[in-house]
Amino acid sequence: MAPRVIQERLAPVLEAAAGNAADVDRAGRFPREAVDALRDSGLCGLTVPEAEGGLGGSPHDLVEVMSSVAAACGSTAMIYLMHVAATMPVAVAPPDGHPGLLREMASGAKLGTLAFSERGSRSHFWAPVSRQAQTNGSVAFSATKSWVTSAGEADIIVSSALVPEGGPIDSDLFAIPRATPGIEPGGPWTGMGLRGNDSRPMSLEVEIPAGWRLGSPGEGFRLMMEAVLPWFNLGNASVSLGLATAAADGAVKHATGSSFQHLGESLADLPTIRAQLARMHIRTDALRSYLHEVAGSLMQPDDRTQLRVLASKAYANDTALEVTDMAMRVCGGAAFSQHLAIDRFFRDARAGHVMAPTADVLYDFYGKAITGRPLF
Repeated sequence: MAPRVIQERLAPVLEAAAGNAADVDRAGRFPREAVDALRDSGLCGLTVPEAEGGLGGSPHDLVEVMSSVAAACGSTAMIYLMHVAATMPVAVAPPDGHPGLLREMASGAKLGTLAFSERGSRSHFWAPVSRQAQTNGSVAFSATKSWVTSAGEADIIVSSALVPEGGPIDSDLFAIPRATPGIEPGGPWTGMGLRGNDSRPMSLEVEIPAGWRLGSPGEGFRLMMEAVLPWFNLGNASVSLGLATAAADGAVKHATGSSFQHLGESLADLPTIRAQLARMHIRTDALRSYLHEVAGSLMQPDDRTQLRVLASKAYANDTALEVTDMAMRVCGGAAFSQHLAIDRFFRDARAGHVMAPTADVLYDFYGKAITGRPLF
């Protein structure tokens, strides 16, 4: 897509996100203003083909849009990421029982999210422990999902369940309307960071039409790996990039604008401060370049594409931890006392590292791949 077109659509989203981010964080409330702006912008269909009502955006577009939203409001970015990640398996394998669902998600009429991780398998999101039963064209299953972003707000929940009598990764995905009887979110979200993304456990005691299945029976694992994981990992990495970039830029602004009155010098006059600022910007520049390399690899896959997808989230999550920590130290008491937004970027950045698939799990997968071991 033309950058100008994206920027025109993105501008009102960023204005709403940035303008409400502090209150969203302080109150732990859903960023409704920014999400409404996203729904109106057409960006909910950023990665959906134009023929299906989307914008036909590339992985490169996802990096730039997602990182920009995250720099304005991490909670909004995570809600947006989960919508994009939920949309992609619907695009690849649209459910027969939901005609027009992809267009509704692309237009913003329906906000989507994922419900994969379960209490019994924790961050191993690809291995649900809930098992479905099939009778007379219906599917019934009981599941306790660990964390579902937008749990009380999403219109469509893309959820997983094991197939009857299958193995530990033989699953199906279903697109389930949030209003379906038997869906109950847990208590309110009170996390350290991303305090507005309404992420909470969810119980599903549902009986649904078999036509809500995405793709053919038993395709859930493939869809998670091929349609969800690449976009989720790259998008999550882009959220980390946005948080790191905002923290680095905020540190520069503070260091150049704050002074030692008795010395007649700014913080940026200190060589040690300048060195830290340089490290932050070099790390974020390197991360942005790497994520665009991953984006290019998704567009033209080669024998290292899988490795790049695995590495993208882990590398980005670690970079965000390092950069936001340096920003806190550079800005000192002003950051710690919340005079700046840097403490919010610091707290929000901690979420990515523990979000399934966790950074440590991804490093293990990467290690398995380069040593010739099976990933699962």
